[in-house]
Amino acid sequence: MRTNKGFSLVELMIVVAIIGILAAIAIPNFITMQLKAKRGELPGNVDGIKTAELAYDASFDGFLETGVSPSGSPGKVAVDFTDSGGFASLGWKPDGKVRGQYTVTNVTVTEFIVSSICDVDGDGSKAHYRASALTNATLDATDTNTY
Repeated sequence: MRTNKGFSLVELMIVVAIIGILAAIAIPNFITMQLKAKRGELPGNVDGIKTAELAYDASFDGFLETGVSPSGSPGKVAVDFTDSGGFASLGWKPDGKVRGQYTVTNVTVTEFIVSSICDVDGDGSKAHYRASALTNATLDATDTNTY
């Protein structure tokens, strides 16, 4: 008697179909998580700028308003941080390249808002993070304005 060892063509086709279904489910989730990770730099940087503003206020009794840095439009590719707005006076600079733009505006003598925007997937829809003297960085998904 002959014994057949191995898999039949039908069994192989079923395995390939199952792998295809799993890949179809996993790839979009992977891309979503990858974009969240790239966008994850913004809350940390916004909170760092907030802390620098509070330290500046403790030293100089006031908040420092900054311009937009870096000056180019944020996109998919991380860029070098070029201080075009006064972040050096705050004593804040990010480590390495950034994917977002940052700015600080003074609302009143006792209040400021740190803002950041990014477009990590390049689709034109920007994520906005904001923090103030009393709040940590939060995602403002409804705001679609740019600086």
